[in-house]
Amino acid sequence: MKLKLLIIIALYFSLCHAAQAQSKLKAIKAGRLVDVVKGTVLTNQIILIDNDKIVDVGPSLAIPQGAEVIDLSNATVLPGLIDCHTHLSMTPGDNYYEDIFRKTPIDKAVVAHLNTQRTLAAGFTMVRDLGGSDLIDVSLRNAINAGTIPGPRMLVATFALSATGGHGDLTGFSPEIDWKTNKDYTGIADGPDEIRKRVRNNVKFGADWIKIHATAGVLSEEGSAGAALYSLEEMKAAVDEAHRWGKKVAAHAHGAEGIKLAVLAGVTSIEHGSLLDDEDIKLMKKNGTWLVSDIYDDDYILSEYAKKGYPAKIIEKERSVGKLQRENFQKAVKAGVKVAYGTDAAVYPHGWNAKQFFYMVKFGLTPIQAIQSATLNAADLLEWKDRTGSITKGKLADIVAVEGNPLDDITILEKVKFVMKEGSVYKNEMAK
Repeated sequence: MKLKLLIIIALYFSLCHAAQAQSKLKAIKAGRLVDVVKGTVLTNQIILIDNDKIVDVGPSLAIPQGAEVIDLSNATVLPGLIDCHTHLSMTPGDNYYEDIFRKTPIDKAVVAHLNTQRTLAAGFTMVRDLGGSDLIDVSLRNAINAGTIPGPRMLVATFALSATGGHGDLTGFSPEIDWKTNKDYTGIADGPDEIRKRVRNNVKFGADWIKIHATAGVLSEEGSAGAALYSLEEMKAAVDEAHRWGKKVAAHAHGAEGIKLAVLAGVTSIEHGSLLDDEDIKLMKKNGTWLVSDIYDDDYILSEYAKKGYPAKIIEKERSVGKLQRENFQKAVKAGVKVAYGTDAAVYPHGWNAKQFFYMVKFGLTPIQAIQSATLNAADLLEWKDRTGSITKGKLADIVAVEGNPLDDITILEKVKFVMKEGSVYKNEMAK
């Protein structure tokens, strides 16, 4: 009997010790907390975290004994930010032709982890990465998920689908130039059958999303920035095949006709949306299609890309669409189109993602709406709203903090001082 009692006592203390070892309690004292669900700022809040989850939020919660206390009482705390359009396996580069002719996929891969670290340090705890070469994006995502390298949570699109000669194809060079030994390492596809195969390949390679180039683009050498490149039938094939595999489709689309066709085909989001017209806006609102518009990039491209040796026609394409993109973004906002935050990071240096907040406010959003676009709305677009996007009980502990109040000055978000992702602190300059 005594032996049984001793065994029970030993087992009890063993279980208590195991539970204590597994539990990683943290308590954040937040001076101000942006409640993105209600669109308000709360004061003097306590956020209780167990391992990777938020277990409670409130003004007068008891802090459990033994919990690690993080004092952000002089800061404004927000949900981790989300960028719905990045390219973490790419960089703006220093020389247009050198990047094309001298750099290999290994050159890109060995520095890509720096891009993930800079993005996370900027307060972006999750991204949708819309296209990378040679499956570097898949490797980055997997390494981050395994804890091998720091970075934001990534949803990846692998190879963006593009028509021959369009945005995504190598245009303007000798037809003899071809680096690809593996012909499946491409998104170039023409006609519904080829498109379906490319979608299947991307899913096979590990894509979370499918991206299609519905129109021409700016930073490529085809003549137009906005010409529709895929027919409605082709885009419907991409969307239908993606849905068959449980994936959603994002459409790179600058021109009005291509935007309309992509929305009619059933894509989930329009990327860029530079030349969208009133018909596109009505159609997007009716169908619930998201707009992800990179309205900061124009400044950087016009300031820096000529120095990098980009051809004059590319610079002129940007000059022709950049101003219109911002004006049309403003029209879409006024009309009530759903907007999620996305920057096309890689067009400019990684880690500058928050620079776009200023432009979103300048061109139609209130500060709280801009913040919601990068938190609650972005999580909704990515179908992660039940797991992240707000500081809410039961969600992942993705939390950032800044000095001052971003509702008074949205550019404060360019200087994030504290970053927690899934309960782990990656940056804390508030303690200095």
